[in-house]
Amino acid sequence: MLNNFITKVNAFAAQRKAFLFVIDYNMAKPEVFPLDEMPDNIFYQTPSHQNIKNEQDVLPDFQFISYPPSYNEYREAFRKVITEISYGNSYLLNLTFKSKIETSLGLWDIYFHSKAKYKLFFRDQFVVFSPEPFIRIEEGKISSYPMKGTIDATIPNAEKLLLADAKETAEHHTIVDLIRNDLSMVSEDVRVEKFRYIEKLKTHKGELLQMSSKIVGNLPEGFENNLAERILQLLPAGSITGAPKSKTVEIIAKAENYKRNYYTGIFGVYDGNTLESAVMIRFIEKDFGQLYFKSGGGITSMSDPVKEYDELIQKIYVPFA
Repeated sequence: MLNNFITKVNAFAAQRKAFLFVIDYNMAKPEVFPLDEMPDNIFYQTPSHQNIKNEQDVLPDFQFISYPPSYNEYREAFRKVITEISYGNSYLLNLTFKSKIETSLGLWDIYFHSKAKYKLFFRDQFVVFSPEPFIRIEEGKISSYPMKGTIDATIPNAEKLLLADAKETAEHHTIVDLIRNDLSMVSEDVRVEKFRYIEKLKTHKGELLQMSSKIVGNLPEGFENNLAERILQLLPAGSITGAPKSKTVEIIAKAENYKRNYYTGIFGVYDGNTLESAVMIRFIEKDFGQLYFKSGGGITSMSDPVKEYDELIQKIYVPFA
């Protein structure tokens, strides 16, 4: 399946044929769809492209209740991660869980009404409303925008507190270094063009602030001919795994008690000239009729399990303005 995906993506890119691609966390079930042959049960939106259909335009009153894992369950996984960190096997690890949710909304309702830079409705299996770009390719340059650091925007002096937080600062430095290293595998002259800027996210529970940076590299001529390999070489995304990446991925598999599947994979659109893509965070999945929200955060040696548990819960939202 992966070889078929690589062949198709490279052929489409070389022909400058526009397509949508969706890659799961383990890169086991990647899919690609020419934009002029899109299935009628897949909808997407990026800053420049969308295929949304015009349906309801008024957000109904809705119920949205979450049932996150117990603190004790979270603390046990957190303990395993901290132990590995203390051994030097990882120094940043993104620990995630799935939380049962009950809502009067369907996946399509959530997709249609969500306000996000990147959205994906995939065959009534899952919906994504992600604030985090993965990579952007334009005019021979590749850019990445990792997000690390979250705070409730209603807290007094929230932005200053976030920028001054030692744990969040160390975590952000780590992920920027990791992404710089990743981009260096597929491009040249990699540099940080914008460091630790703040973005505001609107949710049905209030506003959040998140910290981001912009990292850029120069692609070689003819990169379209092996575009698929370049994308796959960067996966899984550093912002949702950790550092060092390969060992951290092994620890994640032992610490998390579920399969991520498409959660924390990526999706994107290549229009023949520009590629836009996103990390599939802020993710709701349907499993045998039950909806689950998957969320988490970065763990370092300075992490407080209570604060990390609260962040996991804080990220369970729908982005309705």
